[in-house]
Amino acid sequence: MRNIKITVQYNGGKYCGWQSQPDSLGIQGAIENAYYEITKEKIKVIGSGRTDSGVHALGQVANFTTESSIDVDKIPNALNSKLSKDISIVDAEEVDVDFHARYSAKRKCYRYMIYNNRYRNPIVSGVSYQVKYGLDFDKMKIESKSLIGTYDFKGFMSSGSQVKSTVRTIYDVRLHKNEDMIVLEIEGNGFLYNMVRIIVGTLVDIGRGRIAEPLSDVIESKDRGRAGHTAPACGLFLKKVFY
Repeated sequence: MRNIKITVQYNGGKYCGWQSQPDSLGIQGAIENAYYEITKEKIKVIGSGRTDSGVHALGQVANFTTESSIDVDKIPNALNSKLSKDISIVDAEEVDVDFHARYSAKRKCYRYMIYNNRYRNPIVSGVSYQVKYGLDFDKMKIESKSLIGTYDFKGFMSSGSQVKSTVRTIYDVRLHKNEDMIVLEIEGNGFLYNMVRIIVGTLVDIGRGRIAEPLSDVIESKDRGRAGHTAPACGLFLKKVFY
């Protein structure tokens, strides 16, 4: 039995998320179906995390065990020949049997794209969050640094999640602006349900002046009502998983 690690890029706009649902195909299921077409072997693909419907990936990592003798270097092209054009396997390698895409991960980096213009841009409309209102970018950038550290991020989690602890460590936050595009990159040891999207919504509300108190106070309150709105899924990318 071989353990294969793959790196996957995808545009999640047409999918129900990473995990397939009874009546909807997920990225995971699409890869499993493609592998079956090639080898006639049923596999279970394990992802580093379950991205939600509409979320994209630049570096999702997954693994699966297989009895096939297919050359690992041929797996990306073989799978890509069966997958739709909005999913691409960009790397594959054989790893130790103990490797687990989810449990072996040490940290993750997410990217979020905000298109700050009153008029829509059809080129980036499916991969960014359009904010039509003026934003104080400098204030957003300054306040974003309050996220770095180990805190209880209970106020930045949507309901419906059952986790033992809401404490997470954020190692780095980078906020850049290029003309009308604002890009947030955030790296941490783990993220709560909708945590990145709520962080983005909070920073947007700070930039609009709708949240006047310091972000550090919002974090300390652990009150979801004091944080901002949940930004849409379309602007979110899983950029990289670290092992």
